[in-house]
Amino acid sequence: MFFDNVVIAGVLTVSLMILFFAGFGFLSGRTRTSGKNRRSFLRQ
Repeated sequence: MFFDNVVIAGVLTVSLMILFFAGFGFLSGRTRTSGKNRRSFLRQ
């Protein structure tokens, strides 16, 4: 595959989106499993 600026920017964009959604899912699962109020984690 020919790596030019467009391909590098596309791969970087997709990887950043995957990392964002993985982090969001991690925080969502972390707040769901805790026994406290769901919004108490976000207010800290």
